[in-house]
Amino acid sequence: MQSDQCDNSTKRAALIAAVMASFITPFMGSSINIALPSIGDEFSMDAILIGWVATSYLLGAAVFLVPAGKLSDIIGRKKIFTWGFAVYSIGSLLCGLATGSFSLILYRIIQSIGSAMIFSTGIAILTSVYPVGERGKVLGISVASVYFGLTIGPFLGGVMTDQLGWRSIFLANVLLGLITLVVVMAMLKGEWAESRGDSFDLGGSVIYGISLAAIIYGLSVLPAPTGLWLLIAGLVGIFIFIALELRIRTPVLDIKLFKGNLTFGFSNLAALLNYSATFGVTFLMSLYLQDVRGFNPQYAGLILIAQPVMMTVFSPFAGKLSDRIEPQVVASVGMAILAAGLSALVFVTELTPIWLIVIILLVFGLGYALFSSPNTNAIMSSVEKRYYGVASATLATMRMVGQMLSMGIAMLVFSLIIGKVEITPDIHDKFMVSMKTAFVIFAALCVVGIFASLARGKIRPVIRTD
Repeated sequence: MQSDQCDNSTKRAALIAAVMASFITPFMGSSINIALPSIGDEFSMDAILIGWVATSYLLGAAVFLVPAGKLSDIIGRKKIFTWGFAVYSIGSLLCGLATGSFSLILYRIIQSIGSAMIFSTGIAILTSVYPVGERGKVLGISVASVYFGLTIGPFLGGVMTDQLGWRSIFLANVLLGLITLVVVMAMLKGEWAESRGDSFDLGGSVIYGISLAAIIYGLSVLPAPTGLWLLIAGLVGIFIFIALELRIRTPVLDIKLFKGNLTFGFSNLAALLNYSATFGVTFLMSLYLQDVRGFNPQYAGLILIAQPVMMTVFSPFAGKLSDRIEPQVVASVGMAILAAGLSALVFVTELTPIWLIVIILLVFGLGYALFSSPNTNAIMSSVEKRYYGVASATLATMRMVGQMLSMGIAMLVFSLIIGKVEITPDIHDKFMVSMKTAFVIFAALCVVGIFASLARGKIRPVIRTD
């Protein structure tokens, strides 16, 4: 079904489903982080196991995103999208009923597989349904729903954990998943599978998954020697994967998308640099506000909410603007504002007025909004319809890997400057040095990201790769 052939009801159903898909997983991630201490207390988990409750989800989603995207191009995006919500709902139910730490981590991986199927197809369906002139606006709405989930997740997660217990968060996601499943099955008509008939590259998918898992797990255990060796092994695996994908007829990830399409390649690089530079900001500022400034979690959360609120408000505007102005321009301005915001955070001290921190976070959120929606628009508009699933999954993978890199940088800086100790008043000076160092690195990544964003060029007719 072509985008210009879709009636308004189909477009509306696609937007509702995509908005729910974009909201549900960020809401889960941000709300469950608040519940991790309660989960750890119930299951007597040490710090490493508690960390794996969150990391296992990121890892599973990152590994399955690209294969799920390719499968959706072959057998149908709506079909994979629908199955994804079913798997996600089952995984959420199992998590809510988990009886121990290891079973919970296993069920989180099941949940992440469903999430990968959802995220790899939601944006692809939107791009399939809406023509180029309307695409930026709806992609902006979709991105705004991501930030809305991030905004209310910590607040609702805390309330639900206090009043109903941590399991209620997972059970609420079962309900959200089932509601979206009903909407998709009842209202979303048609199917989109421009690569129907292609074979699925199972060997490449396995190599890709193992290599990415090695990289992400290696980052999580740096600077230990095991982490370094896993990183090397993972990078070698990625090179093998690339060589394999260039030689087969129907690869799971068409490397030619990067070789012959500068817009696609540099837009994804810009996304990777963006998430690598920004994801760790909330983590660092949360520690700063609670451990250095002595604020309680509720007040710290109210301060930090400034950033995602700006993202939510301005993402639709930025997406619509990228329908009229080249996404290259809007996204590059957004990246420059992010670099400025990160540079300002470098000068934060123990006495910086809270109103000034809020202003910096508001500026930071504006830059994020101006970058994300137009960059997504540029990526999805730079490929043929048959690659929408893979393009959507590739962007989601950039997000996941960037988030892990951002946390890896923050934890590596902590390890080198502070060491493995609690953040007490005695080491506040070292913490501030660590935080400033991380922000300097993040700002530098954003500066590089500006050049990557500018290098993509204007959106031109799609380059065929077959």
